[in-house]
Amino acid sequence: MVDRHGYDGLAIATIIAGLLLVTVGLLRLGTYIKYIPFPVTVGFTAGIAVIIFASQLRELLGLTIAHEPSALLAKLIAVRDAWSTMHLPTVGITLLSLSVIVILRRVRPAWPWFLIAVALATAVCAIFHLDVETVSARFGAISRSLPSPALPAMSIDKIEAILPDGMAIALLGAIESLLSAVVADGMTGRRHRSNCELSAQGVANIVSILFGGICVTGTVARTATNVRAGARGPISGIFHCAYLLIFLIVAAPLVGFIPLAALGAVLAVVAWNMAEKEEFWSLLRSSRGDAVVLLSTFLLTIFVDLVTGIAVGVVLGALLFLHRMAEAVEVDGGGTLEDVADASDQEPYDPARATNRDVIIYRISGAFFFGATARVLAVLERLGATPRVLVLDFADVPMIDSTAAHSLIAFANKLNRSGTKVVFAAARPPVRRILIRAGLKPPLVRYAVTAGEPFAE
Repeated sequence: MVDRHGYDGLAIATIIAGLLLVTVGLLRLGTYIKYIPFPVTVGFTAGIAVIIFASQLRELLGLTIAHEPSALLAKLIAVRDAWSTMHLPTVGITLLSLSVIVILRRVRPAWPWFLIAVALATAVCAIFHLDVETVSARFGAISRSLPSPALPAMSIDKIEAILPDGMAIALLGAIESLLSAVVADGMTGRRHRSNCELSAQGVANIVSILFGGICVTGTVARTATNVRAGARGPISGIFHCAYLLIFLIVAAPLVGFIPLAALGAVLAVVAWNMAEKEEFWSLLRSSRGDAVVLLSTFLLTIFVDLVTGIAVGVVLGALLFLHRMAEAVEVDGGGTLEDVADASDQEPYDPARATNRDVIIYRISGAFFFGATARVLAVLERLGATPRVLVLDFADVPMIDSTAAHSLIAFANKLNRSGTKVVFAAARPPVRRILIRAGLKPPLVRYAVTAGEPFAE
């Protein structure tokens, strides 16, 4: 859709995305990023690292590839087919840049090793007149000025046609910006402000269009590069912009002499550093569920796309969380009222100590939700002789959902038909409200203040 409308379509979609991002930030919806599981973040970060490194193979080796594919597998196949075109001077500049970065990082960690490596590689190419592809050779001359601010031509029909693209750009920008902020948090130990980040990204997109730019977002590559270079706060981003402006005004012609191999070496090191290798292997060994979430996110990110990897990872992470919550629900049962008087709050009811089978108590512990319903009912259905009174102790149930509440209706009806009275004891007010709204109220069930007083109202 955007392609059909040309740059004006892209500009309108970007403005729409900017307005949506500002709105989301003002509504304080950015804080929901905290619900993205850690394996998803690690898998996404490692996937982006692989993509960054693969995208630099052409520059690192000086390969001749007419049309480099964007998909990873197609890119690797193109690199393999072009292996015979490897350019040795380019490989030499790559090795020089990598060596300088690694050595300076070890012996002089406070120095700007990336900048030194790029400057040294540029000087070597200029002094020895090496035939190495540079920024200007690939992209042409760099302008020293910005165009005058202007808005694209708009109409109601065009805005309606472009609206879905604007929403997609907003979604992608929000996800990538917030996840790059999460990655930066892990690298610096700081905490980002999600809503401020989204609002700022929205304003940046709108301003970018005014000056003839395209949609912008925070990126993991530049964020990680900045952090690895020693940045610890948002002021570094302001200095980054200021330096770019200075380079644009003063040193634009000099930037054109930078060899692409040196820049590729910088990004290769960034990709290696940002891959979170220790966390990756730790999650692979921690549990099968975390490993599945991690690998799904990682593989989908590098072989499909970013949004699919994140979406599938979040869904799998949510299912894993629900499974673990369901497994955490416990049902202790078979005790009597005498057991309640003697037991501590944490001690389970012991069926072996039961002396009065007319009143049986079951204690449910944990969040009683749809994922745990089958587990709880399976235990309750295994009643031996039908008691005169069955007490369900809800003291340790912090929450219950409507699915679990409705599942108890059939169970209570079955016991009522067999002559057993059902008492819900010690239910917290929110839990009790959900139970009553589901239809669990007298005379079907009765409510007690404590399990030791089964008929107290």
